[in-house]
Amino acid sequence: MRASQRALRAMAAKKKESFEQGLKKLEKLVDALEEGELGLEEGVDRYQKGVEILKELHASLAKAETKVEEMTAVLREGISDLEEDSGDEDAKD
Repeated sequence: MRASQRALRAMAAKKKESFEQGLKKLEKLVDALEEGELGLEEGVDRYQKGVEILKELHASLAKAETKVEEMTAVLREGISDLEEDSGDEDAKD
């Protein structure tokens, strides 16, 4: 099993962390990489972990975007129904 597969499984096994927690972890990894004090192997390992965290963050954002789009569609439908009902009542008067 490759190291990336092990890391992904370990991350999946952990309790889901919030988007904000993941973002903080990613920021710390980037800071450490930008400092340039890490050895090659450690730098590559941290980079890989950062990529994995970034994938999770993108997935979280996509999921949130889908939820917002679904709620917006429901809201628009509800508003449309209200407008139609209001128009029907005006026509009866």
